[in-house]
Amino acid sequence: MKTFAPGTQIEMETIPTYHENSLINGITIFHRLFWAFVPCISAFKFCKPMVQVDGTWLYGKYKGTLLVAVAQDGNDNVIPIAYAIVEGETKEGWSFFLRNLRKFVTPQANICWISDRHESIKSAYNNPNNGWQDPPSKHMFCVRHIAQNFTREFKDNALKKKVISMGYSINEPTYRYYRREIGMLNPDALKWLDNIPRQDWIQAFDGGSRWGQMTTNLVESINAVLKGPRNLPITTLLQSTYFKTGTLFPTMGKQHASILASGQQHALA
Repeated sequence: MKTFAPGTQIEMETIPTYHENSLINGITIFHRLFWAFVPCISAFKFCKPMVQVDGTWLYGKYKGTLLVAVAQDGNDNVIPIAYAIVEGETKEGWSFFLRNLRKFVTPQANICWISDRHESIKSAYNNPNNGWQDPPSKHMFCVRHIAQNFTREFKDNALKKKVISMGYSINEPTYRYYRREIGMLNPDALKWLDNIPRQDWIQAFDGGSRWGQMTTNLVESINAVLKGPRNLPITTLLQSTYFKTGTLFPTMGKQHASILASGQQHALA
């Protein structure tokens, strides 16, 4: 892959092989793989400083989890910027992905990073060795996942809708209105929500860092596109992401060429 697309970043980890407690020299077992294609790495420099990440399982002969990171450009085009195959959504698996994502694709400061509230993700993000604390970045949570967690805890769909509305509040008075509504109906539910820092999931307090993206729907749309390839062997899955990602750039290129040919101009900044 590096030969055909110079600048593409690939990192692989293996584990040693043992037989009856004895190390077998020269033979290792696949463990983890990270890859990011060079056009996507270059494209991120011109995207909004916002990344969504999510994981989805492989369901073929070879088990594991596919981790994906996506970005969005100024015209709202979705760009998958990095992938990884790991053993599962473990702290170690997420650390492998986030460390390489930071190193090779998203080294910029003040990136907003959106995910669910899985403990392994939070642990990996907060680990200073993975690079997301320096330069600084912001970790924010998907409102839909918070609502799902809320429903599992309180089993109240009517309150769930108010939780979502509170998350999408664009100003403090609207936030306080829904907070008061929830508190009147279920004080314990409000205490549960107050344990989540409001700047991490309420739009009114995010400082604009999320660019209006309140969920991880962008990355989940890419997961849906890769549903078929997730049944394939690892090498074939990697090839599939290459070809599917490759179709994005000619399509967007033709769109922009048409816009420029019509005489329209883009702002320089």
